[in-house]
Amino acid sequence: MTRFQTKTTGITQDDFADMVAEKVERALAHYDEAINGPTMISVGKIAGSIASAVTLLSPKHQRAIDAIHADLPGLASKFVRALAAEAARRSEAGTVGTTTLSAEAETHPALPQSDDLESMLIEDWAGRVAGSTYLEENLRIARSTLHRWQRRGDVIALRKGGRKHVFPLAQFVDGRPVAGISDVLELIGNPRLAWLWLTRPAARLDGRIPIDLLRQDRAEEVVEAARVFAPG
Repeated sequence: MTRFQTKTTGITQDDFADMVAEKVERALAHYDEAINGPTMISVGKIAGSIASAVTLLSPKHQRAIDAIHADLPGLASKFVRALAAEAARRSEAGTVGTTTLSAEAETHPALPQSDDLESMLIEDWAGRVAGSTYLEENLRIARSTLHRWQRRGDVIALRKGGRKHVFPLAQFVDGRPVAGISDVLELIGNPRLAWLWLTRPAARLDGRIPIDLLRQDRAEEVVEAARVFAPG
C-alpha cells in the first residue's frame, strides 16, 4: 500500500487503513464475541484496505460507486463468500499429501459450507454435469430410472435454478452410479457438500480423491473416510 499522505488530514494511507482496521476489529468484538481473533484481524485489514483504496479513487469513480449504492450489500456478501471459498480451497489444497493431520482436524476440514456453494456456479466447482436428457441420450439412462435413483439417494443431484437438477457425470460408470455414492450422501447429507468432498483430495485417504476410488470399486475405505468427515 502506498505511503501517500492526504493534503486535508496529513494521515498516510497506511495509517488510515490501520485506523479503519482497528475500529472494525473493535466493532466485531463488541458485536459477536464468538468471532476468533485471527478472523477479526483479517476482516479489519480487508476493510482498512478497501477504505484506503476508496480515498484514491477519482471523483468519477466515486460517483460510480454512489450509483450502485443499493446493490452494495449484495455485492459485499458475494465478495465475502468468494473470499471464504478461495481461502477454503487453498487450505484444502495445502493438506494434499499430508498424513500427519489429527483425526480431530480432519473431522471438520476447511471446505466451503453449503450456503457458500449455493452462491457459486456449479460448473466452477462440480466438474462436468448433465441433465436427464443428456443422460438418457448418451448414457442410456431412462428418466424414470434416474428419478428412482434420485429418490432413493443412489445418485447425487445438484439443484440448478428453480426445480431443475443436474447430475455430475463422474459418479456414473457403465450407465450406473458407482457403489458408495448412496452411503456418502447419507452420511454427509447435503448433496453439494457431499459432491465437493468426493471430488477433492482427502487427507484421510492420503490425498487421494474419493470419487476416483469409488470408480475403482474401493467404496469401503471411502465410506469410512466420509464417516470421519461427516458433521455430528
